[in-house]
Amino acid sequence: MNPPTDNPPTQPMDFPPEPGATPRPAPTPAATAAMPALAAPALESALERVAMEMLRQQRTDRRWRLFFRLAWLGLVLAIVWGLMAGRVSPAAVSTPHTALVEVRGEISTDTEASAELLVGALRSAFEDPGALAVVLRINSGGGSPVQSGIVNDEIQRLKALHNKKVYAVVEEICASGAYYIAVAADEIYVDKASIVGSIGVLMDGFGFTGLMDKMGVERRLLTAGGNKGMLDPFTPQDPQQVAFAQAMLDQIHQQFIATVRAGRGDRLKESPETFSGLFWNGEEAVKLGLADKLGSLDFVAREVVKAEEIIDYTPRDNVAERLAKRFGASIGAGAVQALRAMSPVR
Repeated sequence: MNPPTDNPPTQPMDFPPEPGATPRPAPTPAATAAMPALAAPALESALERVAMEMLRQQRTDRRWRLFFRLAWLGLVLAIVWGLMAGRVSPAAVSTPHTALVEVRGEISTDTEASAELLVGALRSAFEDPGALAVVLRINSGGGSPVQSGIVNDEIQRLKALHNKKVYAVVEEICASGAYYIAVAADEIYVDKASIVGSIGVLMDGFGFTGLMDKMGVERRLLTAGGNKGMLDPFTPQDPQQVAFAQAMLDQIHQQFIATVRAGRGDRLKESPETFSGLFWNGEEAVKLGLADKLGSLDFVAREVVKAEEIIDYTPRDNVAERLAKRFGASIGAGAVQALRAMSPVR
């Protein structure tokens, strides 16, 4: 074992040049000192180019964001403009025509068949001097008795005020609250396969008391007033409360029956099933006096009203209003952001 020796400091090894190769000159002290001075401007230039490229990319990104925001805003404005510019005001039509108002879907406060929308359309139709008659095209299974009653009352008032006929044309279905509206018409036309009737009132719900007992769930309900928790689905039914609710339904049912009798008059052929909530096809409804004749909208306009031109007064779903209601906050925020993005880059 040889004794340890001190390792000399590492020096760069200078290999001899290969045969035939030109010897590489050693750098002079002046050149070595000049290298940092030359590298500094190059590094500064490279950093400047990187910074300029990043700034250019940032400006490009902001322009694209602004473009898409403005395009989105322009699309919304185009929809609004199209709806407003393309809408023909029926009140401006003066030539003889048949005025159409459609009753579609559920009759409720927040639907297209709400009393507010239908009454507004009916008023426009009756007030147009060119409208020879008003046709209700119905395709509804019913809904709120209150909303239906409001429409029925308004039809009666407008008929007397403007001395114009009203015809109801049933397509697929005219049941319950929809039939409540239809009986305000002077005549009801149906297809032989239409569904007509369901003169009744209902109140539905569920009871979970047995399920709660099995699961060990305790209902804790505090009320001020003995009947405030009436018909609570988590509490056993109280016979007196059930009797009270049934009496209320019976009273509304009698109101419905009285309206049908007043509207149909001697044409109605009553039987024990007439007001039981049953419904019939169009052909049978004509036999029972629930409807008058078989016929379509075109048939009524052409053969009954004698005005083939049909002008639709039905309130349409406004896309702009729906967007404003559902996305009002986001539209406002987007517009603000778009305006802010228009400021120049500093």
